Order: sequence, then C-alpha cells, then structure tokens
Amino acid sequence: MNFDLSDAGIHRRLQLSELEELRNDAYDNPGICKAKTKAYHDKHILRKSFQVGDKVLLYNSRLHLFPGKLRSRWDGPYVVHNVYSHGAVKILNPGNGDIFKVNDQRLKPFIELSTTTMEEVMDLHEPLYSDD
Repeated sequence: MNFDLSDAGIHRRLQLSELEELRNDAYDNPGICKAKTKAYHDKHILRKSFQVGDKVLLYNSRLHLFPGKLRSRWDGPYVVHNVYSHGAVKILNPGNGDIFKVNDQRLKPFIELSTTTMEEVMDLHEPLYSDD
C-alpha cells in the first residue's frame, strides 16, 4: 500500500482544525448557558414602583444576628415620603415621625386587609356528653 506523506500531513491538519473547533465550542458553551439562565431568571423579576403615600414594609437585615424562626423579617408599615430616580426611597415612620432613605430593593408593598374580612363570628358551645 502506497501511502503518500502529503496525504498524512493534510489528514493531520484536518484533525487539528477539528480539535480546535471542538475546543472553541467547549469554551463558548458555559457562557451561552449562563446567558440563558440569566435571561430566564431576569424574566421572572417583578419591578416594583412606589408612589408617594404608599404603605410599604422594610426588610430587617439585622434579624439574621438573632435568628427567630417565627419572627417576621419585615418591619412596618412605613409611608413613602419621596421616590428618587436612581432607586432610593425616603420613607416615613408614622409611629415616631422619623424619615430615612433606603434602597427600593429592601421594600415591598404593604397590603392592608379590611377588618370586616378578618372578623369571623363563631359560636362555640359546650360539648354535650351523654352518660351512657
């Protein structure tokens, strides 16, 4: 069998170029996967917009130091005093009148439940036992 050296060289160069293409694809795949994952998660982020006078709850990040399993990490309600374009919000504590500036990511809207929906009238009678 007559095998020419030039054919072996061409074959070897083709193998190296294929290997280089595979290496480039493997290098690009994690970036593509990360971009798809980021797009998926960003799609589910809800943008919050606050107006002056809205009631909000403030996330209490100090609670992690003294963990309480059943304690809420949200304080409030506070009233929005001013909204800035760069994401900061001035809130008013109606209890003592303090005003301070916080990041809007630490806030969530406060939803008030009406007292009529929370009241439920139940008549509890003493159970009747028979003497059988």
